[in-house]
Amino acid sequence: MAAAIQQLWPTAKFGVGPSISNGFYYDVLFPDAIKFDDLATIERLMKKIRREKRNFIHKLWSIDESVNFFTQKKQTFKLELIELLRTRGATSIIEETGDTNVVLDTDTLTELSIYEIDDFVDLCRGPHVENSGQIGQFKLHRLAGAYWRGDERNIQMQRIYGLCYQSKEELLNEINRLEQIKLRDHRRVGKEMKLFHLSEKVGSGLPLWLPNGTAIRDELENLAKECERKAGYLRVSTPHITNEDLYYESGHLPYYKDDMYAPIEIDDKRYYLRPMNCPHHHHIYLSETRSYRDLPLRISEYGQVYRHEKSGSLSGIVRTRGFCQNDAHIYCSLQDAKNEFKQVMIMHACYYDMFGIDDFHMQLSLPDLSKLDKYINEPQKWLDALTIIREAMEESGLPYQEAKGEAAFYGPKIDFLIKTATGVEYTISTNQLDFLATQRFNLTYTGEDGEDHPVYVIHRAPLGSHERFIAFLTEHYGGKFPFWLAPIQLIIIPISDRHLDHARILKEQLQTQRVFNGSLGFRVELDDSSERMQKKIRSATLSKIPILLIIGDDEIKSGSCSIRLRDGTDFGAIKINEIIDVLRQSAEERSDAVFLNSWG
Repeated sequence: MAAAIQQLWPTAKFGVGPSISNGFYYDVLFPDAIKFDDLATIERLMKKIRREKRNFIHKLWSIDESVNFFTQKKQTFKLELIELLRTRGATSIIEETGDTNVVLDTDTLTELSIYEIDDFVDLCRGPHVENSGQIGQFKLHRLAGAYWRGDERNIQMQRIYGLCYQSKEELLNEINRLEQIKLRDHRRVGKEMKLFHLSEKVGSGLPLWLPNGTAIRDELENLAKECERKAGYLRVSTPHITNEDLYYESGHLPYYKDDMYAPIEIDDKRYYLRPMNCPHHHHIYLSETRSYRDLPLRISEYGQVYRHEKSGSLSGIVRTRGFCQNDAHIYCSLQDAKNEFKQVMIMHACYYDMFGIDDFHMQLSLPDLSKLDKYINEPQKWLDALTIIREAMEESGLPYQEAKGEAAFYGPKIDFLIKTATGVEYTISTNQLDFLATQRFNLTYTGEDGEDHPVYVIHRAPLGSHERFIAFLTEHYGGKFPFWLAPIQLIIIPISDRHLDHARILKEQLQTQRVFNGSLGFRVELDDSSERMQKKIRSATLSKIPILLIIGDDEIKSGSCSIRLRDGTDFGAIKINEIIDVLRQSAEERSDAVFLNSWG
């Protein structure tokens, strides 16, 4: 693709172009921005290059040769990459650009891997096929903006995405899957359903939750509160800003400063917007003396946090700069750590079962103990923590894989990866076993022997953040949320204007019902427009409202409503008192099966 672009736009400048799971992309700075229609022109030339079976030629160049060549070609981005490689090694390229294909010989740092196809020359690790005729079926399918090296302070390039598969059938299947993903994209559905709003005036990555989205947030928080109360958690609340001394105490400033917002000066002291809740919870633990009888101590909070993510990584509400975490910390003895960790994983599985998520696995993120400069230098404690986590995972029976070098700086962690109905994967939550906090905060408890013992800390957030989890659920359900979670649960549709007064009375009745968790009423709307009934039904269906209540003369006379579901299922007329009882039970059990079985 890059060779074709160079032929069509000889002065184009190339950034990075890695392979990805379903193909590839390349970041390019064109002399004038191209349009989506230009992708077809590029693709035609790519197919011509494929037909001509042009050879890929591999060479090794010295750094000086590479600098001279790319300087002559005025490929400034390639020169930046070479300088990164020269000064910081191959890992810096991966960290800053995500491109794993540009790799220097990291042992000698003297040679670069180069590939040529005709006049196009690029930095690339390879290997390649022998010639372009061996390349499978491809299609350029998306054009997007991308800041160079993911930094909004840098120039914005154009990112061209391409699909590539061995067979035409595989390619068409992927195209169809991507169309379904596009229809379910949380940004699109969120706008249609008025869930959230992103405003540049407010700030990049700082979502505004609209009433419909807030209803979903509230339901998720109610769910977490209920489950955590049953599991023995105690709820707390902590401030959004914190004296910098706390983050020196925790160790976050040396390791995490680049991800934190700049400090705020108050009374000659520096305060930070908190990027996590852990240090605050540790000081709640320290607010009184603890003994073995107090453990395990489980404290939870829906805590708002702020992280200065690179603008290039922001994506709707999947990755934001301000988000609210379903956070908790468990303070326990070494003897209880394994069981507590296992119970947290079981809680994850229970949530996923409730939401109908059956495609998930765990990733155990391990430290690279040969690079302890990235982690707390306590090898034996790392090994002890890994033993605890592995045993807990094995006993849980949940599927997992391992990833070396991905651990947090203060301990190993488990990431939960889940897939939507269309196969989009999200890293939704993380569990961590922390042995550093004990040292830094002097977290201890008095044992039965009267001596002080160190506390182990489990960090957990099964529902992740409101933002990411709701993005996932929006795509997973395609906006068709189950009744208990739907932002608008019911809509009343009067057949004609003479039924409006009765419909208003019914709306008030439904809104003032006490449901199981003590919240007031169902979320219900009334369509009092002058449109014809069939158009009202169609509009409600397109709005993805789970249940439609239709009122006419017969329904008023019999004290009932005709019930339709958004999928077109018609249950006929049902008494209003029965409707209320069944829907209250459905909300309590958080299951649509209740009304489907009752009325089906």
